[in-house]
Amino acid sequence: MNYTASPIAIAIFLMFVSFVLGLSFYYARKAKSAAGYFAAGGKIHWFVNGIAFAGDYLSAASFLGICGMIATMGYDGFLYSIGYLAGWIVALFVVAEPMKRLGKYTFTDALDSTFNSKGIQLMAAISTLAVSVFYLIPQMVGAGSLVTPLLGLPHWAGVIMVGAIVITIVATAGMTSTTYVQFLKGGLLIIFSSVLVITVLTKGLSTDPGKNTFFPKQLDAATAMTTGADGYSFVNRIDDAKSGKSFVKLAKDGIETWWMPKGNILEEVQSRTESSSGTLYNGAPKSAGLFKPVGHVTRLLDENGNEIQKTGKTGPFRYLAALSRAEVVRYPKGAQVKLTDGEAHVTLFCPVVSKGADLLIPGQKFKTKTPLEKLNFISLMLALFFGTAALPHILIRYYTVPSQRDARKSTIVAIGGIGFFYILTLFMGLGAMTLGVVDMMDDNMSAPLLANSFNLVLFAVISAIAFATVLGTVSGLIVAASGAVAHDLMDKFMSVQMTDQQKVKAGKVAAIAVGIIAICLGIAFKGMNVSFLVGWAFSVAASANLPSIIMLLFWKKTTAKGIAWSIGVGMVSALGIILTSPSMFVQYGKTAADALHGLDNPGVISIPLSFVTLWVVSLLTQKKKIK
Repeated sequence: MNYTASPIAIAIFLMFVSFVLGLSFYYARKAKSAAGYFAAGGKIHWFVNGIAFAGDYLSAASFLGICGMIATMGYDGFLYSIGYLAGWIVALFVVAEPMKRLGKYTFTDALDSTFNSKGIQLMAAISTLAVSVFYLIPQMVGAGSLVTPLLGLPHWAGVIMVGAIVITIVATAGMTSTTYVQFLKGGLLIIFSSVLVITVLTKGLSTDPGKNTFFPKQLDAATAMTTGADGYSFVNRIDDAKSGKSFVKLAKDGIETWWMPKGNILEEVQSRTESSSGTLYNGAPKSAGLFKPVGHVTRLLDENGNEIQKTGKTGPFRYLAALSRAEVVRYPKGAQVKLTDGEAHVTLFCPVVSKGADLLIPGQKFKTKTPLEKLNFISLMLALFFGTAALPHILIRYYTVPSQRDARKSTIVAIGGIGFFYILTLFMGLGAMTLGVVDMMDDNMSAPLLANSFNLVLFAVISAIAFATVLGTVSGLIVAASGAVAHDLMDKFMSVQMTDQQKVKAGKVAAIAVGIIAICLGIAFKGMNVSFLVGWAFSVAASANLPSIIMLLFWKKTTAKGIAWSIGVGMVSALGIILTSPSMFVQYGKTAADALHGLDNPGVISIPLSFVTLWVVSLLTQKKKIK
């Protein structure tokens, strides 16, 4: 994709970022104490905190990743939304009030409230850091994706920019400025996403993909497979054993393109060729603009089964009904083919024609035919359902309100805002799929590019809000991580005697260190879908943190050693399964088949293992429980 930065987009973006930084410097004067820095002094209004909850939770994964996954995989991407939202039921009925009652600054405070255990302090702090870092990765990846079309900068520049801005936000005013940044971007995200969805519904569905969308050309296969046709000359043919498909390279006007046989025709596919001489997109440099967004409706029927060209203006239900009668061309990552053409490495982006009805039910991404596929799906859903109530940056927000009642009311407001937004993601994702705006190199950009297809100003505002979404979530994560270092490790575990001002200073230093780590990881994981990455963070949180919270609240025999061991075993088992998974082996430069096992999501193993560990160790250490 050849992105060109717009002065209007840049201006709106700079205004937004300047306002956020100004907010941070304003509240910096009010964050002199540890309570002010780590928990905003417990003075945030419950409604503001509820919207800030939504702003914190609606991260790059929610806005960029889910929309991108729906745009390429249909309803299966929406399952992430369902899982994320369902987790708030646990937060509302189990965690909200007890966390406010038991804690002061951090997640560790609540677990250690009745024990004063060095083991809990150490393991809970490490767990907070591990979950925060894993959650930081997709936020930074999303930030890098945003700046390319918005500012015309490379991915790494966007990652560094977010890191620098967030470090400034957190190192100046801590949780107070973070809360108001999250409140602002949470509200704006819901409002402007609604505007974008209304625009999608007003346009409706159409078989015209648009002039800026890739629309495959077709040639007669009989002659083109050997000699070329219609001005194209035959160059090469490769039979790919892995995919079982044949591909033909043709040349015209000095540009070489790739084609795939489909029955009696050859259909053009988009390509990315890497060689010692550089990278070509559809046989030309990226600047030529031949590599275009994809996705469009090829066939559309009305209620009576007659073919039509467009639906016109629709409502939400009419839109879904019309899509169920359509056929859609998608370019999912699972259909990509990698070839070796001499010394060049070629990636072919192959189209898949799907019935609209099939895209509105599960099955495109999450295959459940084999026991392993079923296990992977169940594991992911467990992580999403149980992970929400165990995310450290979510849990610390309960300390920013005055009372337990306010904590519950904040959660209810958050559920309303988050639930409404997730409904919007379904229509934004489907709109991107059918209107031909999906960037195959980075599906995380589907929602901003959808906005760009309608209006440049809408694109600039949506992108600026998406960038603020990253800022708000990363700020919350770094506050949680800095609290784990300064409050949990240094103050509690290591018993370092510090004044309030020294504790705040230590938190700021930790924030800078964590921010630098996040920048490095954001650059390293470029290109991975951010929702997929967040699933890993939820897995670690659900495995390491939730069993301890649940058992502490509902099982009187829980001991300090039981909690410490449970956190350690849950965290290590989850991380171990993730780091040896097929997806990580691909990231290491190997193939998925080289992985030590076939499980991508660890929750189905690591969550029960953590519960069992706590139960066994607590029974073995009953005499050592401090009453």
